[in-house]
Amino acid sequence: MIDTGDFYALIGVLIFGLGLHGVLVHAHPLRKILAVNVMGVGVLMVLVATGWRPDGPTDPLPQALAITGIVVAISTTALALAFIRRLLKPSERSRENRRRHDQ
Repeated sequence: MIDTGDFYALIGVLIFGLGLHGVLVHAHPLRKILAVNVMGVGVLMVLVATGWRPDGPTDPLPQALAITGIVVAISTTALALAFIRRLLKPSERSRENRRRHDQ
C-alpha cells in the first residue's frame, strides 16, 4: 500500500513532468511561463509531501517553505510577463490583440 505522502510526491513529480513537457514543446513565451508555473506547483507539492508523517503531526518547515515559494512564484511570473510585454514588438502585440478578439 502506498503512503499518502508518497502518493502526493508521485503526483507532484507527474505535474512537474507535465510542465517540463510544456516548456519543451511550446514556442510562445506566455505558454512557457505557464508551463514553468506548472513545474513550480509540482515542486511545491513534492516539498509539502516531504513533511508528511503518518504517525504524527506534519513537519511545518516544508509548509512554510512552500508558502514562501508561492510568493516567489507570483513575483517571478509578474516580472516575466512584464519582460514579455516589453520585448514583444508593437506589431506583434497588436497581432496578438487582434487574434484574441477574433476568438
